[in-house]
Amino acid sequence: MKSWSSICLGGALTLMGLQVPTLRAATPVAVWLTDPGGTARFERQAAPREFGPAAAVTGTGLEVSERRHFQEMVGFGFTLTGGSAQLIRAMGDAARESLLTELFAAGGTNIGVSYLRISVGASDLNPRVFTYDDLAPGETDPDLLRFDLGPDRTDVIPVLRQILSVNPRVGIMASPWTAPSWMKTNGDSKGGHLKRDCYGVYARYLVKYVEALRAEGISVDALTIQNEPLNPDNNPSMEMTAAEQAEFIRDHLGPAFRTAALKTKIVCYDHNADRPDYPLTVLADPGARSFVEGSAFHLYAGSIDALSRVHEAYPDRSLYFTEQWIGAPGSLVGDLGWHLTEVVVGASRNWCRTVLEWNLAADPKNGPHTDRGGCDRCLGALTLDGDRVVRNPAYYIIAHASKFVRPGSVRIESSVVEGLPNVAFRTPEGRTVLVVLNRDRVPRTLVVRAEAGGLPLTLPAGAAATCVW
Repeated sequence: MKSWSSICLGGALTLMGLQVPTLRAATPVAVWLTDPGGTARFERQAAPREFGPAAAVTGTGLEVSERRHFQEMVGFGFTLTGGSAQLIRAMGDAARESLLTELFAAGGTNIGVSYLRISVGASDLNPRVFTYDDLAPGETDPDLLRFDLGPDRTDVIPVLRQILSVNPRVGIMASPWTAPSWMKTNGDSKGGHLKRDCYGVYARYLVKYVEALRAEGISVDALTIQNEPLNPDNNPSMEMTAAEQAEFIRDHLGPAFRTAALKTKIVCYDHNADRPDYPLTVLADPGARSFVEGSAFHLYAGSIDALSRVHEAYPDRSLYFTEQWIGAPGSLVGDLGWHLTEVVVGASRNWCRTVLEWNLAADPKNGPHTDRGGCDRCLGALTLDGDRVVRNPAYYIIAHASKFVRPGSVRIESSVVEGLPNVAFRTPEGRTVLVVLNRDRVPRTLVVRAEAGGLPLTLPAGAAATCVW
């Protein structure tokens, strides 16, 4: 068989229908494509591709440069809801092992998910509401003598253990949807605020949670204080103002973590981009800021650009993108473009160190979920029906980054090109990764220009590519 470089000599090369001159000096490039209008679903393209002398190719330029480095990435992934874990746990042993390898290993065609978010107690995508210290009305447990991980021992913990056996480096962020009802002003799992006289016991509750998971062999990398603290409508949920959160961190949770010598990061906010004033208020409190490692965001309201305001004010604190849903039934044509532009590219370009889509798995009826405010339209990245697996848009959206942008990768400079949202990274192994999307309704030809030279590339309408060299 002739080498690829010898094939390039003395002729023209066709890349995805584009004729370009032959190039002698070449750097090989792997291209993975998702084409909503065609059949490609995160597939490595068979035709070889190479960089060559940049002057030899023409077209719309997309510059990638290692001259400027930005944030170090922690990982890409999903929320492993209790419902997701329940469905995965219900699979047969062989099917479960195959699926978790596909999700969390990075070799071959596996997609290399490297970061997960889990709920502290139930989220609204559990079959029922629970915390780790549920009591009858009128009872209290200030010494937390009844604390127990409860239902998580049945599904979340076994699934996490199996995930970590596939990839021990998967990072885990935990987020509470509510405190136990006896600690709340309304005595209910839905809405209400944390009672002021329960700030101390709730801080100890969260310490016990991190310690209990550690005893199960599971390390919690980061803890957000409250999922969507401005949203009282889910079940469970709990409201918490920025001033309340700053006080809770400053006077209770931060000191409790310090006393327990926990290395788990404390992350504030964890809600929409329309309220950057919330994390800015928390971080403006010097006592709270001394314990806060970063801020977390969703994008159900506001603009992703608002996250950079928080970075500019506190460049020594991290940003995390922790949740974005896709509503059933979902559409790869529409969802791929918006989520890659706003979430994968947008959050990364606005300093986020994690990029996470909402729930990993749901059943064919978008369950399980709680009553009185559980999401009944949240489409999982996977639809699981026993051992049957359907891969939905969020699976491909995250795969375009997670497989190649490994923890420790650093975002590097890439040019802003109209209609071609993109983001680039340098990996710890010395590879460059470019994720680029064609948002136009017609095919688009571009030339990726980097230190290696020029790479001509034609993307079908609405298609996404990840280029690795």
